[in-house]
Amino acid sequence: MGLPSGWFSPRAERGRGYGGPVSEANETPAERLTYRLLTGPDDRSFCEKVSAALADGYELYGSPSVTFNGERVICAQAVRLP
Repeated sequence: MGLPSGWFSPRAERGRGYGGPVSEANETPAERLTYRLLTGPDDRSFCEKVSAALADGYELYGSPSVTFNGERVICAQAVRLP
């Protein structure tokens, strides 16, 4: 699986890979992060990341943020478990 742009998962530090969907079949509720910051270019893939997080039970946390990196607009949205 390739790395989706801007997707960070601390699970990589535990040897379980980098990136991926918000929840995985082998992930227990205790392993789910309470807070995540989703980032990526302002395109469909970023919207899909946020939609997947919402479908997994996360809620939007705060306002979205955008910046321009000289080439394209980059978005960020925090999500958290209720």
